[in-house]
Amino acid sequence: MTTVDLQTLERTALEAIRNAANLAQLEEVRVNSLGRKSELMLFLRELKNMPAEQRKELGQTANTIRENIQASLDARQKEIEDTEVNARIAQEKIDVTAPGKRVSHGHLHPLTKIQWELEDIFQSMGFHLYEGPEVTTEWYNFDSLNIPSDHPARDMQDTFWLPNKLLPRTHISSMQVAFMKKHTPPFRLVMPGRVFRNEATDATHEMQFQYMEGLMVSKDVSLANLKGVITYVFKKFFKSDIEVRFVSSYFPFTEPSVEVCIRGTTGKLKDRWVEVAGAGMVHQSVFKNAGYAPREWQGFAFGFGLDRLAMLKYKIDDVRLFYGSDIRFLKQF
Repeated sequence: MTTVDLQTLERTALEAIRNAANLAQLEEVRVNSLGRKSELMLFLRELKNMPAEQRKELGQTANTIRENIQASLDARQKEIEDTEVNARIAQEKIDVTAPGKRVSHGHLHPLTKIQWELEDIFQSMGFHLYEGPEVTTEWYNFDSLNIPSDHPARDMQDTFWLPNKLLPRTHISSMQVAFMKKHTPPFRLVMPGRVFRNEATDATHEMQFQYMEGLMVSKDVSLANLKGVITYVFKKFFKSDIEVRFVSSYFPFTEPSVEVCIRGTTGKLKDRWVEVAGAGMVHQSVFKNAGYAPREWQGFAFGFGLDRLAMLKYKIDDVRLFYGSDIRFLKQF
């Protein structure tokens, strides 16, 4: 191969480099021009078999051509890469002046709103919040609350049973003795949470529902205090001078026991008394199971379903709406 042949090889390679439209084509040109089996590289390996004077002249020319081709390859690669980047930038260009997409605001579930509102009212009265496990033992759910295995009150609640005498709590009262065993009076607290009943679902019943119970224990608390607390809470909650009535009732863990009713003010419930809570003075047996001296301490307890209160406040006639997924319903709150 002569000097003229090498120069022709260089011109061909440089022309191919200029015509390469993308990196893949450019790589193909590189292999053909400077690859191990390219004419130029094969020629360089054969230089050792040439006369010394010829080897020196042709060797310098071939190395210069190789450097020129490599420099042209590098330059063309940068051009192609810059072109591709600029094209991608133009394609992905964002108009920062364009109006953004409206993000819809979430809505609190009505039962969450009810719970938070009641928690605020109770905390303003000095009550503390306490939460416990949703799965409890038979003893805490029944026996500790003066409901032994042969007590007819157990028939009042349909229960889901788990192995080893565990169960999803049927009422928040299951937390009372567990709390009292760890704390010394006086105290006042409210306990929100879910409870579970094995019963059919209809417009006014669900197998799970939100509940809130309260417990206040001291040496001089009385039924009058209970009536005052309940009346104040419902007047604040319904934001009106609503009428509250206490009717004698029966619960195994309180004595005396009362049902709390409010007088309806609108719609079908206008002027009708609606039961909204159960309450009473803590039974002496419950204090004994908690390790308290019944003659030293007194207390009252109360409980009400948040579902029922929400239905009354928002005039909802089907409890199943709270546990459905109809966004039209939830957006109203």
